[in-house]
Amino acid sequence: MSNPVPAPLQAGQPSENMVTVTHLIYALHAFAVFTGVVGSATIIGSFVASLPSIAAIILNYWNQAAVRGTWLESHFRWQIRTFWFAVLWIAVAVLLALTVIGIPFALLLIGVAGLWVLYRVVRGWLALIGRRALPMD
Repeated sequence: MSNPVPAPLQAGQPSENMVTVTHLIYALHAFAVFTGVVGSATIIGSFVASLPSIAAIILNYWNQAAVRGTWLESHFRWQIRTFWFAVLWIAVAVLLALTVIGIPFALLLIGVAGLWVLYRVVRGWLALIGRRALPMD
């Protein structure tokens, strides 16, 4: 009895394995956001500094070549940019907090950036469920 040979992938189509990995990455990011909401950390702090999110960003970089040229490439870029922009917003908030007058602005920035991270995780995951690409600009 012969094993069935899977059909070759069409150009620009990712493997189902990579779709699953992308779901896992969104799940790790979502778990980090959830722990920020229910825990003592902020959403953005938990997103950047928690083990699930760090594992997710490592998976992004590790598998980036496997999704190049497919619609999943936009999701990987979306996830990577979300992480690094979150790091940037935290750095700006820390710099603002170094001055007494900047503390309220730093707290506001942390809150807005946390909501932005939540939006990016939800929007990206919903697009993945619908098998749609995200904007790459």
